[in-house]
Amino acid sequence: MIRFKSIISRIVILHVIAVAITSVLMSVALSWLLNLATNNIHNEAMEDQAASLAQHLVVQADGSLSLELPPNLQGLYSQPYGRYSYAVTDDGGKTLFTSLNDKAAVFPADPRASAVQFLETHVGDAAISGASIRRSIGDKTVWVQAAEDLANRDVLIDDIVDDFYKHVGWITLPILLVLLVTDIAIFRRALLPLRQASEIAQHIGPARTDIRLPVGEIPSEVTPLVSAINKALDRLDEGFRLQREFTADAAHELRTPLSILRARVETLDDPRVAKALRMDIEAMSRVVGQLLDIAELEAFAIDPSEVADLQGACAEVAEFIAPLALEQGREIALLGATEPVWVKGNAEMMKRAIRNLAENAIRHTPRETVVEFVVEESGTVTVQDCGPGISDGERKLIFQRFWRRDRNQQGSTGLGLSIVQRIAELHGATIDVQNRVMGGAQFSLHFVRAGAPS
Repeated sequence: MIRFKSIISRIVILHVIAVAITSVLMSVALSWLLNLATNNIHNEAMEDQAASLAQHLVVQADGSLSLELPPNLQGLYSQPYGRYSYAVTDDGGKTLFTSLNDKAAVFPADPRASAVQFLETHVGDAAISGASIRRSIGDKTVWVQAAEDLANRDVLIDDIVDDFYKHVGWITLPILLVLLVTDIAIFRRALLPLRQASEIAQHIGPARTDIRLPVGEIPSEVTPLVSAINKALDRLDEGFRLQREFTADAAHELRTPLSILRARVETLDDPRVAKALRMDIEAMSRVVGQLLDIAELEAFAIDPSEVADLQGACAEVAEFIAPLALEQGREIALLGATEPVWVKGNAEMMKRAIRNLAENAIRHTPRETVVEFVVEESGTVTVQDCGPGISDGERKLIFQRFWRRDRNQQGSTGLGLSIVQRIAELHGATIDVQNRVMGGAQFSLHFVRAGAPS
């Protein structure tokens, strides 16, 4: 059994079947009604002919009856013409007058049970249909019969009856096509609220858990489903909120013990132990700081009208991180644009993303090498290093939280690149990761270009 996933396809196919069945039934019904109307017209015509014949019955002086037909009626009932015939019988069934050559009644089995009767008989293969009416002429009662040979009935009526299905079929086909096109337009219009709700649902994500599907224009049959989805989104939003609050609270609570621990380490007598502990404390402080960044980013919203100088942000990050690089035997270089490059977004968040990329590059590039910041006029900043690069299998993993290539490496938390990705999502920017030809990796952030602020 064929199953259609599209609601419109299902409705249209079922409607086509329904219309096709209706068309056949309509054709049968119309054909029956046409035959009924044709028979009624025929019966009325035969009754009128019998009544007209009765008007020409005359009582003679001796009390007998005579039938004096005008020339036009004589021609109508002539045997060479053969289409119409008549007969007049008395109360005993004796034939008084007839147009038949054998002088017999048209309907020998006329029961003469009522004033008007519609009868049918067969002569050979010919079907004879007509009417028999009762009339009182003088003191005599007679039955006047008028009939038509159906084999010679009106040609126009025959054509209508015989060709009815063929004509109706040709009429039904364009009607079916018009109905189909109209129905598709109606169905698409009826399902428009669902399509609009689908477009809204595409914007729901970890950054926009506040979005809900509209219920007002949704068809009543689908409203329970949409309402259930909105309630599920409410529960998810609450879960995200609790998670963000827990992360932020835990990070805040850890800062105080770390500060106390840092102060106590400074009082240790053994400088080697103190140095090792300070390194551990700095690593923990870095994790706490990044957890706070993540918690802040989950609730952060960027003003669509806000713009920032990408070149200026890169210059500040390069100046801030240069001492750390020099301390570890690396250098920092700022290349590319020298004038402001205005892009849409928040300057502080951009600097966080660029700083995380720079710290990641410093961590992986060898000593005596340079970490380069390249700012392009198009709104792109690229951070390049001379490290081992990124394999194809790792490119899908590096943006996952707490993922690290080497978990034994000190100073790495696995949160930096996930923060970069989150900031890019907030700005509608894209991240491109490539390996350099001469060795090393390059991370490119493509921001949306904007005009200079007034």
